[in-house]
Amino acid sequence: MSEKTILVVGTYDTKNDELDYMVERIRAIGGSALSMDISVLGDPERPTDYSKHDVAEAGGSSIQAAIDSGDENTAMQIMAKGGSTLARKLFDDGLFDGVVILGGTMGTDAALDICQALPLGVPKYVVSTVSFSPLIEPQRLSADIQMILWAGGLYGLNSVCKSSLSQAAGAVLGAARAVEPPSNERPTVGMTSLGSSCLKYMKALKPELESRGFEVAIFHATGMGGMAYESIARDGGFGCVMDFALPELGNLLAGSVINGGDDRMLNAGRAGIPQIIAPGCLDLIDFAGWQEIPAQYRDRPFHAHNRLIKSSGLNAEERRETAREMAKRIKSSDTPAHVILTNQGIEEWDREGQEAHDPDAFAEFCDEMRVQMTDPILFTELDCHINDRPFVDKALEIFDGWVADGTIKSGGT
Repeated sequence: MSEKTILVVGTYDTKNDELDYMVERIRAIGGSALSMDISVLGDPERPTDYSKHDVAEAGGSSIQAAIDSGDENTAMQIMAKGGSTLARKLFDDGLFDGVVILGGTMGTDAALDICQALPLGVPKYVVSTVSFSPLIEPQRLSADIQMILWAGGLYGLNSVCKSSLSQAAGAVLGAARAVEPPSNERPTVGMTSLGSSCLKYMKALKPELESRGFEVAIFHATGMGGMAYESIARDGGFGCVMDFALPELGNLLAGSVINGGDDRMLNAGRAGIPQIIAPGCLDLIDFAGWQEIPAQYRDRPFHAHNRLIKSSGLNAEERRETAREMAKRIKSSDTPAHVILTNQGIEEWDREGQEAHDPDAFAEFCDEMRVQMTDPILFTELDCHINDRPFVDKALEIFDGWVADGTIKSGGT
């Protein structure tokens, strides 16, 4: 097993002992470590491999500028920018294999930026006093970030916090040894969906696309899944996308926390990735299972999926708004985009007799889709439900046509 190198990042002026402890643990179990200091005012007990001056300068600034700002928030943003830039350069130069970052709120703020600067497949561990906290905006989490709660570690080493630190050291080194980064040997189709009790097309589409020589990555459109999908699209990681589950867009407009971020449905177009799109589940607003349903949604069609997530139906005007916003986002790019509307339903629970069945509101949504999906959007309306076979057949027909004309790079078979 080849030796792996872990980049250990933190504010060495206030957390020197804790960071050195993680370096020692990584080395004790056969790894190598590099240290990066993102502090501003103080200095480490011993020089780090990359000093705070190296970090600030990598971001086009200086430690003196951070100090002169007179504001700790501004200073830490200088260090976050420099840390992100320097970490990416060091990784691109092949100098480390994984990163572990330690922090309270200040260090965690910078850690999130550093993790987002590194590509998918690079082990990223953040040991933080605010791990899993509502203080952390979901949009700031990178697709494969790992977080460990730094219990009992606000100030100084003790047996309680050593438990967290030693686990993090072992976890990041183990991940660096075990990880299989995306190979990119075959072009990848990025697909959004929900569980097969709600949307069923992925079961038929995945083997069909794989038989054509493509890899298929399916993202669970419940907030974090959409963010992961968008982050990979932002980096041009897909040959084509089949964005068929859009509840995160409706949730974003309705103010639900279960959304895919402000840039949902934007990154594939910006990256030049061909898009086949359908409004799957764009009739519901989702809530966390522990939330009380707001008063304005209590008289709507309702579905409790499990103890983690439940949904209320959008009314007619809200559905029209989602259609308008969907069209606006697609038209913001020149990327080829083909929208499929299934006029008999867009998720299993909207069928007649099911909890979310609301034919009048759905009819208004379909009317607005017909108005909004205009040039340059290609638009097909099918007289079927999204879970019926004709939807799969149409998606494959569009896909195959784009492969034939070179819009999508061939999968090689």
